[in-house]
Amino acid sequence: MPHDFTLEELAAKTGAELFGNPQHVVSGVNSLEAASSSDVSFLANPRYKEWLDHTGAGVICISKLMPPIGGKNFLISDNPSKTFQLITDLLLASSRSAFEGIHPSSIIHPSVSLASDVSVGPNSTLDQGVVVGEGTIIHPNVSIGPEVVIGKQCIIHPGVVIRERCILHNRVILQPGAVIGSCGFGYITDAEGHHHKIEQLGNVVLEDDVEIGANTTVDRARFKHTYISKGTKIDNLVQIGHNVVLGAHNIVVAQTGISGSAKTGKYVVFGGQAGVMGHVEIADYTQIATRGGVSKSIKTGGQYGGSPLQPFHEFNKHRVYLRNIEKYVKRIEELEKQLEQLKKNLVI
Repeated sequence: MPHDFTLEELAAKTGAELFGNPQHVVSGVNSLEAASSSDVSFLANPRYKEWLDHTGAGVICISKLMPPIGGKNFLISDNPSKTFQLITDLLLASSRSAFEGIHPSSIIHPSVSLASDVSVGPNSTLDQGVVVGEGTIIHPNVSIGPEVVIGKQCIIHPGVVIRERCILHNRVILQPGAVIGSCGFGYITDAEGHHHKIEQLGNVVLEDDVEIGANTTVDRARFKHTYISKGTKIDNLVQIGHNVVLGAHNIVVAQTGISGSAKTGKYVVFGGQAGVMGHVEIADYTQIATRGGVSKSIKTGGQYGGSPLQPFHEFNKHRVYLRNIEKYVKRIEELEKQLEQLKKNLVI
């Protein structure tokens, strides 16, 4: 069951300013429209402030720029979203796995090195030479290959596969079904048209605070490393090809595909279903819109869209033209008729 907290306790734990009844008790979280008196909710965007009049939430996290209203309970801070997340962690702490320590059904090679406070859930397998850092949680049905190194306070969710020699730094999160270190897609085709596999001998390195989404795959390099730099967050159902290097604090949204040996700078953002060809380089602070197709290197950061890619203001302008194409066709047809009529009049 979730924990119960008073408003006074939540204010103390989050550092937020209290407004309302300090003894009001809450036990859950929910959206403003669905919350009850036992729930905490939040409002980060002033555009939706009318919801404050209608919500049944017991406590609402709001910004210091938004005045509280009488008859309701508030926690006021510079960042209501962050305050709400802290509260969520507190209230839902009991929803974490009850399996602590090393579950007897897990299979761990005698050469594995586990630091203190490591948890290994049911039916997980750790092959020879694996090293796991302090406080890391490995959930059920995880497969970790030979000589994998995992840092401190990582969270490996159920169904994850980490193949041989891959390296995870600290506080890495792998969501269910992620595959780290699968073989890069490489074949040699002979004269008869048969495809022969090229061995991928490298690994994958995930730096501090990287998160990999559910059912996302990160292929191992052919010789050296596929490298995901610190703070980068990758959504579900993303494909990262072999030898790719992603810079620090990138955002990669669902169903994006990044081909082999592509390289990005820091703070690069890919919208959903973006595509990147192999061997291109993308500058710092570049933003690629949804379904953007990167076929050439981008040397100057900025906003881009379309396929082939173009600066975002041009992309938007062309989309406006396309939306009006029927009007343009009709106008051209009308002008052609007028031109024909003028020609006839001139002949006469």
